[in-house]
Amino acid sequence: MVILLASLLIVSGCGRKKRPVARVPVTVGPPAVIGATQTGVASWYGHPYHGRRAANGEIYDMEKTTAAHRTLPFETWVKVENLNNNKAVDVRITDRGPFVEGRIIDLSKAAARTIDMLGAGTAPVRLEVVHPPEHNSSAGHFAVQVGAFRNKDNAEALRRKMQDRYGRAELRRWGDPPAWRVLVGKAKSMEEARALAETIRPENGSAFVVRVDSR
Repeated sequence: MVILLASLLIVSGCGRKKRPVARVPVTVGPPAVIGATQTGVASWYGHPYHGRRAANGEIYDMEKTTAAHRTLPFETWVKVENLNNNKAVDVRITDRGPFVEGRIIDLSKAAARTIDMLGAGTAPVRLEVVHPPEHNSSAGHFAVQVGAFRNKDNAEALRRKMQDRYGRAELRRWGDPPAWRVLVGKAKSMEEARALAETIRPENGSAFVVRVDSR
């Protein structure tokens, strides 16, 4: 009986052990087919996700025209048309979801506002994969976020350090309550920004790529 009880305790103890969770790297994946369409129900999300990291590594900003989709590659641009009023908005896929049966896309608050579906919460929509906008100074760029601080002086100290080493660094205010993000570089492509992040990470620890839209 003593041996049996000891064996049961060992098995019970093993059953409580947690398995380590493997970290899967985020990849952009192959491009979606331009012109591909999908019809279904859209929803939108804002707080409490505003200021948190999206699935592609960016900080989610509900006042930018982005969206979550379960399967479309990150950086895919999609035209979303509200079938109730024919209003449309172009969004960039940056996140995963919605994980609710019957819904096909989760829009940012800004995108939902544009097609007038904030009050209803959901709307029937038609999606169409479109070409991304031309890269120019107003469309934004890619940078590397190396820190976020509530104290602006601390953020400015890191910004100066990064600017001395890498030539360009700026502060961006975000979130509620507000914080100061330190962004390094101004890359035209995600690949260029990723290379910069790999250079910075060994000395700074935190370094991930974000898209910086026009102010």
